[in-house]
Amino acid sequence: MGFYLKTTKWFRWIYPKHLVWEIPNDENAIYLTFDDGPTPEVTEKALDLLKMYDAKATFFCLGKQVKAHPEIYQRILNEGHAVGNHTINHIKRHYYNSKSFIKEIDSASKLIDSHLFRPPYGQIQMFQARLLKDRYKIIMWSVLSGDFDEKVSKEDCVETVMKHTKSGSVIVFHDSVKAGEKMLYCLSSILEAFTQEGYIFKKIEED
Repeated sequence: MGFYLKTTKWFRWIYPKHLVWEIPNDENAIYLTFDDGPTPEVTEKALDLLKMYDAKATFFCLGKQVKAHPEIYQRILNEGHAVGNHTINHIKRHYYNSKSFIKEIDSASKLIDSHLFRPPYGQIQMFQARLLKDRYKIIMWSVLSGDFDEKVSKEDCVETVMKHTKSGSVIVFHDSVKAGEKMLYCLSSILEAFTQEGYIFKKIEED
């Protein structure tokens, strides 16, 4: 479980300074984020849970998924959540090729109307971040749930999120087929627990 913790200062230090890791506030607000969707059933069930708790979130969508499931993407917007660009295909090798990396983002931007961006796998070079600085608010995270990792149990996901979340935390979940069951279990658990503790759940604003 060691990797799925709150990101440390030394870890953030190696990245460009303008990236967003957490959002300090005086409202006891937590920022839930979902990567890799929209995915039939998975994203829809997540939206159902969020609605139950009057919670808002931010969905970092893949362009190919938006194209395949526009009705779910529209539901995300209709229910008051934010969306962000997570590239068109989520291909890891584009980390090494800035031209292809930017092309992936630009292709997705034709389908996803947002100035929020999260790089796939959290990988972005200094030069790439500078290229995007004037166009996007680049959102990283402070708590990684580990829902995508087959070696991490659903109970461990809940424990990680509960232990390391505070006001202003940006939490990463994945609304994908692979992570769906674990994510939904964790989401249900933490929505109930944090609501009882007096937290609220807000979307990330573009400005």
